[in-house]
Amino acid sequence: MAKKTGLGRGLGAIFGDDVVDSPQAEKEKTNVSRETSLDDNKEEPGKEYMMRLSVIEPNREQPRKDFNQELIGELADSIKKYGVLQPLLVQKKGERYEIIAGERRWRAAKEAGLKEVPVVIKEYTKQQSMEIALIENVQREDLNPIEEAHAYQQLMQEFELTQEEIAERVSRSRTAITNCMRLLKLDKRVQDMLIQGQLSSGHARALLTLENGDSQYQVALKIIDQKLSVREVEKLVKLLGKPKKEEKPKEEEKDLSFIFRDLEERMKQVMGTKVIINKKDRNKGRIEIEYYSEAELERIVELIESIG
Repeated sequence: MAKKTGLGRGLGAIFGDDVVDSPQAEKEKTNVSRETSLDDNKEEPGKEYMMRLSVIEPNREQPRKDFNQELIGELADSIKKYGVLQPLLVQKKGERYEIIAGERRWRAAKEAGLKEVPVVIKEYTKQQSMEIALIENVQREDLNPIEEAHAYQQLMQEFELTQEEIAERVSRSRTAITNCMRLLKLDKRVQDMLIQGQLSSGHARALLTLENGDSQYQVALKIIDQKLSVREVEKLVKLLGKPKKEEKPKEEEKDLSFIFRDLEERMKQVMGTKVIINKKDRNKGRIEIEYYSEAELERIVELIESIG
């Protein structure tokens, strides 16, 4: 049996071992077919052929939207030296062939100036095509977190897969799938920062505590500007999430002020001098009685003693 590649159990378990056979094994199995022209109408699914790049097109359901041009250039340099070592997986679509797995190799081969590339032709449903493309990208860590989350969301919405079923297909835990999809709740501006690599997934998950999109965006800007760690962000959003102390109704404060001013005026009439009530709250405070001479002080003291 041919040795498996590093794509994991996802592709082999779902779509058959021939999908994940090593390039060398495929070459040994189909050495004669490589010389076969597809124009001779001898196309056989599962065999490897050399196919013109001009008849191959990308898969519209490809979850990966952002391709790193620098990495494509590096792969193109490798292809110039060694060729395309692993065939592209394609399926017939009208007069052309659609890529199921291997778009990065296809782009690099074009940049390298190749006219044709090795392919294996298979037939899949729309769901299977998308799952294979997702598995290849996820297991090679080619997707950014938002692309990955959108791919999971599409599988759930279009094909009614559960998170458990998706987790099984891509060899991830259900928790990992859930955490990834939660990122779609972030403000669109924050999602763009995540796509561009300005924020990590850890930073982004910490921001989910903030329900307001503007708050998420403002904190995200602070993360970038101040180079905050994930722990610092968690502390910051926790602080922002604390409820503010309730302020006493303004009407109540107005009523209390009126009462104390009235009491100050009544005491002024009794003391014959200015009296100030410094209140701490409704039940506590301090009374200040002003005097302007020693004689006036003796008068106030005598007045207080007479009350007793």
